[in-house]
Amino acid sequence: MKKILTSESVNIGHPDKTCDTIADAFLDEALKQDPNSMMAVECAIKNNKLFIYGEATTKAKINYEKIAREVLSEIGYNCKFKIVKEISEQSPDINQAVVKEELGANDQGMCFGYATDETAEFMPLPIVVAHKLMKRYDEFRRKTNCFFPDAKSQVSVEYTNDNPTRIKTILISVSHSKTLTHKEIESKIKENVIEPVLKEYKKLYKETELIINPSGKFTIWGSFSDSGCVGRKIVVDTYGGASRVGGGCFSSKNATKIDRSAAYYARYVAKNIVANGLAKKCEIQVSYGIGLSKPISMFIETFNTETVQLKKIYNFVEENFNFSPANIIKELDLLKPIYKQTACFGHFGREEFPWEKIKKY
Repeated sequence: MKKILTSESVNIGHPDKTCDTIADAFLDEALKQDPNSMMAVECAIKNNKLFIYGEATTKAKINYEKIAREVLSEIGYNCKFKIVKEISEQSPDINQAVVKEELGANDQGMCFGYATDETAEFMPLPIVVAHKLMKRYDEFRRKTNCFFPDAKSQVSVEYTNDNPTRIKTILISVSHSKTLTHKEIESKIKENVIEPVLKEYKKLYKETELIINPSGKFTIWGSFSDSGCVGRKIVVDTYGGASRVGGGCFSSKNATKIDRSAAYYARYVAKNIVANGLAKKCEIQVSYGIGLSKPISMFIETFNTETVQLKKIYNFVEENFNFSPANIIKELDLLKPIYKQTACFGHFGREEFPWEKIKKY
């Protein structure tokens, strides 16, 4: 049986990703000074205006405006931004429920973790290729004066009996200088972005349709062509639509926020189930209640790909993993300032992050 799965990625100049990156830069600065910071400071962007808002309970002294301007400059904005800020402390009602002898979840919510053996990253192929295209584009555009930070990729993969057999379509839209013709854009992106990435997938790169800048031109970019805010790219951040996603986004939130940390841990557990040969695909759902130190529920789905009885997989999880917020933070070492680098190119499938490590049994 054949099917097609399509996933997308966006570059750091996309206004939603710009906001994710700024928010996680705030979080990193708070954690550098005070590892126990409770953070949920977000932002929204349009034209040359940035609105910073949210909650922070921290001993850190954070210059939000300075950090935001530094990130905007790093991305490639060369205009002066007007910044409006509205930040308060975390509600004491929430704080007393979370900070106690046994750490409680900072909110209710459910989240998902997923893994598949179809790629070396234990991730779905379409989202892996989409992210690699955007990462390659970001490296390329920083070496030129005629390509800009805003860009999107979209990858459609054909599956036969649940195995990827062909990359059917690659669509890339990139912002660019008015000096470039459409033919020049197509040639440069194919040569400097698509071909280098697809070398890794030669067997699947056959009769692939390439679509580059189908709008014709993309000279107005970022917050001047669109608005952005934190948390609007959760499918890009996770599994590209191959798996379900939870009820909350990731960026801006410290590790007591289980819609971030427990999603990382669920990915960690799902990946270990697949990497240790217990199933070819695995999706885990886990839910929490605010102030509670243990999950309310957990469900493991292996899509009939398990190699042992499901009961043994549940036992494997129970014996080797602990979904309490306190353990998640400790085991994955989530009090370190590692979050800005997660904001673009996906939170999963990247070996530099602790939730991607594989345990051997």
